[in-house]
Amino acid sequence: MPERDDTSESVLTVVVAGLANLAIALAKVVAGVISGSAAMLSEGAHSIADTTTEVLLFTALRRGARPADVEHPFGYGKESYVWAFIAAVFTFVVGAGFSITHGVNTIRGGEHTGEFLVSYVVLAVSFLIESVSLARAVRQIRRASRARRISSARFLRSTADTTIKAVFLEDTAALIGISLAAGGLALSHSTGTEFWDGLASILIGLLLLVVATILARSNISLLVGRAVPRPMHDQIHRELSALPTVDRVDTLLTMHLGPDDILVAAKVDFRDEATGAEIEAGAEEAERRLVARFPHVRYVFLDPTRSGRP
Repeated sequence: MPERDDTSESVLTVVVAGLANLAIALAKVVAGVISGSAAMLSEGAHSIADTTTEVLLFTALRRGARPADVEHPFGYGKESYVWAFIAAVFTFVVGAGFSITHGVNTIRGGEHTGEFLVSYVVLAVSFLIESVSLARAVRQIRRASRARRISSARFLRSTADTTIKAVFLEDTAALIGISLAAGGLALSHSTGTEFWDGLASILIGLLLLVVATILARSNISLLVGRAVPRPMHDQIHRELSALPTVDRVDTLLTMHLGPDDILVAAKVDFRDEATGAEIEAGAEEAERRLVARFPHVRYVFLDPTRSGRP
């Protein structure tokens, strides 16, 4: 099914990003130790945080995809948001915390060994690898946005698949962080002062802070129970209202149960002359229409209700 294909693609995107970040993290840490650069060590911490994040996101995808059972009749989709939230917190505490603290200490009295070349080489290679990982995430986002007939930016804002959002934001932040580290190194190299190296480290930490905050807020919203975007809500309302046996839709509630599962519940005023069999057929037709138009709709519950009109 299409939504399961989306999940498989998200898993591959996360694995590619994780392997890239692991290789980059090792190179940055070695370069940071050799050069004594605060910005390089901060970038190393950045990549370590990203690698750990990818492991947590992989866990989120796997555990969230488990089938429903007696104790969890709607499945485990929301568990993926728990792990994704933990990943955001880890980036906040480890990546941002280390980078800002180390940058401040470097400005106060850090020293550089003078080995700049190895740092430049590692940053250049890291930029190339991160670009490849980001390109894959962008391709997945574009395919998904085209399938939903919305822009890529709107897809990123509204998607319930926080793993692809996390990979995109982290890879984008990684490229910006590498540029900041390179700029700080170049300025320290040319001026002979460690202020610029330390400042770059602090800016990298603040960048991670922004990314972690965005991801944390997104996952909290989904954990609480976020509705589908308003345009999709309106389309669902129109589909239900267009049923021959439906007079009007009084209340429509939706909720993301996971990256691939949406629940639709509505209070529907069926036509007074509709028989019980026609109401049952209408409910089945409603589910068929909604699932056909929105593949992520997993559950449809209609409550026949009088509108209360005279």
